Amino acid sequence: MRLTFLGTGTSQGVPTIGCRCEVCHSTDPRDSRLRTSAMVEVGDVRIIIDAGPDFRYQMLRTGVRHIDAILLTHEHKDHTGGIDDVRAFNFVDFPVIHRVDIYATARTAACVRKDFDYAFAENKYRGVPEIALHEFDPSKTFDVKGVQVVPIRGQHSERFEVTGYRLGRLAYLTDFKQIEESEIEKLQGVDTLVVNALRWQDHISHFTVEEALALIARVKPRRAYLTHMSHDIGLHAHSAERLPQGVELAYDTLTIEIED
Repeated sequence: MRLTFLGTGTSQGVPTIGCRCEVCHSTDPRDSRLRTSAMVEVGDVRIIIDAGPDFRYQMLRTGVRHIDAILLTHEHKDHTGGIDDVRAFNFVDFPVIHRVDIYATARTAACVRKDFDYAFAENKYRGVPEIALHEFDPSKTFDVKGVQVVPIRGQHSERFEVTGYRLGRLAYLTDFKQIEESEIEKLQGVDTLVVNALRWQDHISHFTVEEALALIARVKPRRAYLTHMSHDIGLHAHSAERLPQGVELAYDTLTIEIED
């Protein structure tokens, strides 16, 4: 299994528009963060987790010509705003049309249908995204092209639910603020855990670094990576030194191998 971090930034990305802080003006490429997204490759199956506003550029940067599915964590635009760009994968081998399977909870799927209603119209105009939208029950495991996907339920805030995913020995959580004990149990035995850590200071709807580290300590993966970071995380070179052994700050384009 291979994991590629397509983006590791928060909803505004890094650099943030108009900001003058040292992170937003850093020349270290690890401090430049597109909106959070990831690509998981299991054999010949290629799965994307979230397709935000930077999806087009993220896909161009990888050079891939085919994806098998997109898993959505929740409905916020920094995670769904790029769905229209699946059109490129639909028509890359035209006249053969490759529909893209998108998996989401009922609430997130409803937002996708609303925001991209033209893709679901009875009489579509030519060139709209060809999407097969699948709703799943977050309490149940489901299958994507032979890859078992275990949803991990959490709360982004009191108002919003969010879904993380376990695929084999990898678990990927983003935009979590709370997680129940029963869901933590689903993470036991993972080799690699990815978890959001917005900043060091408290936040109403995202894990802080301290909260992310507490979850990592509970799960005890062999290694862990922090993602969905704002410019408040600090310079990569400095903040990385503050983390315990086995925990790293992820950065855009980082690729890691995970044993089955």
